[in-house]
Amino acid sequence: GQRSHQSARYRIEAEGEAENHSSSGLIVASGTGATGWARSIMEAAHLDLSLGREEHAVGFWVREPFPSVATATNLRAGKITESPLLITSRMNEGGVIFADGIEQDFIAFDWGRQVQLQPASRALRLVVDQ
Repeated sequence: GQRSHQSARYRIEAEGEAENHSSSGLIVASGTGATGWARSIMEAAHLDLSLGREEHAVGFWVREPFPSVATATNLRAGKITESPLLITSRMNEGGVIFADGIEQDFIAFDWGRQVQLQPASRALRLVVDQ
């Protein structure tokens, strides 16, 4: 997203589809992480995306996409299993990537930089003493 309250501008490519976006950013989560912010976006935007806690997939949700002559809003949510999600920054400056809502711990994401996201080869395992 954009570090300030300006719109994030980027190109999104998923499952053979691609479009330019202007939005409040993008949330990516696994099934175990899709119960907080991602769920809030799903419910507010009426984007039903089933993503199981143990499923080998990640979901993505676009926050407040804005349609214009240069941007579209068809790729608002989806599930990534095999093919990665590719995001290319279209922000001259101030673009950031951060995790778990901690904006101070960010990676700069300015014009032309790309990030490729897909499920990890190793799964999260929780051990519980019963």
